[in-house]
Amino acid sequence: MWRTRRKPDPWVAACRDIAGRRREILILPTDDDRVALVFPPGEVAVLEPLQAGRLRAAVRDAALALGDPVTREEHRHAVAIVQVSE
Repeated sequence: MWRTRRKPDPWVAACRDIAGRRREILILPTDDDRVALVFPPGEVAVLEPLQAGRLRAAVRDAALALGDPVTREEHRHAVAIVQVSE
């Protein structure tokens, strides 16, 4: 049986959890010009050197996209930031 490999999203970094299962870290722009990393819930991400490099590249690309109006509009599903007054 052949397995097809899907092309990874440029803003997703592959990793493994502490049990060795395949997981992903999602990189999203926020409403207030920052970058959010979404990890598997309650998990620890374990990155090999190549995976760490891909995470770095995805975070860099997301941060650079914050300054580009066209790319910014493509990612309007960004993480909303709620300011809490003290």
